[in-house]
Amino acid sequence: MARDSCLARVTAGVAVGGAVGGAVGAVYGTYEAIRYKVPGLLKVRYIGQTTLGSAAIFGLFLGAGSLIHCGKSY
Repeated sequence: MARDSCLARVTAGVAVGGAVGGAVGAVYGTYEAIRYKVPGLLKVRYIGQTTLGSAAIFGLFLGAGSLIHCGKSY
């Protein structure tokens, strides 16, 4: 039972981290694409890469934090 609960917490952490990272990455990618004057349709690619990269990193770290925190009992 405890393993299922821990797995659910880690999965939720990864999902929340991915959502937050995606939102932050989209905003930051848009800002940088405009700031550096990325031409034409390359803006969409640049924003997409930034969004996915941020979502992956945030999801990884929030999932790892959830996994570490899962073993502690208070």
